Amino acid sequence: MKGVARCLLLAALVSWIESATGEAGARSIAGRWKTVDDRTGRLHAVVRIVEQPGGFEGYVERILQILPGDDPSGLCVRCEGRWKDQPVLGMKILWGLRREGEEYVGGRILDPNDGKIYSCKAKLLEGGEKLQIRGFLGISLLGRTVVWLREEGT
Repeated sequence: MKGVARCLLLAALVSWIESATGEAGARSIAGRWKTVDDRTGRLHAVVRIVEQPGGFEGYVERILQILPGDDPSGLCVRCEGRWKDQPVLGMKILWGLRREGEEYVGGRILDPNDGKIYSCKAKLLEGGEKLQIRGFLGISLLGRTVVWLREEGT
């Protein structure tokens, strides 16, 4: 009986180590992402996502192209509160995402194009080369999905 118990314990330990190693080795959403305008398909900006104690945060690091409807001065003219008329470059537009299994949930995202803040969730696609972000109001069914591209080397 002791031999069976030891084998089961050893098997459980090996399984736990494999799953822990796989989780630790999995790619994270941290890095630089090229945002793609879901209406035009054009690259728009580079957002740097970093992991903080309260979750993942994303900052606009570069503007690649001013799209129709963007303010040419680079200010968030449609934003409200502390974001109103602030430079989009350097702005924190994503915060609070935390990892739950294969998804990142519980986040908020600011769309500088319309000035609105949405709830969001995200997940990695294609081995971590793409990031699917779903922004929504209330429930996830009421929103839209964008896909960002990982910048090489991040």
